[in-house]
Amino acid sequence: MAGKYRYLTFEDRKKIEAWHARGERPLDIAAKLGVHTATIYHELQRGYTGERDEAQRDIYSAERAQSTVQENFKCRGRKKAVNARS
Repeated sequence: MAGKYRYLTFEDRKKIEAWHARGERPLDIAAKLGVHTATIYHELQRGYTGERDEAQRDIYSAERAQSTVQENFKCRGRKKAVNARS
């Protein structure tokens, strides 16, 4: 059975940032957004700032995650072939 795929929007990422900062579990965040739990775990890795809060949880930044996604989109697709007879 094929699933229905969609990209997370910047609004989704801001919601993830707020819920994660409140201490909600990735399982609960995934249920609220209607995505797979693995999607939230990947998103949290993508947006980690390398810092920790007072509860020693990694800090997630929606802006950092969005910029990473936009940079990755630029690298997608087929690369231009280099002409061997230059």
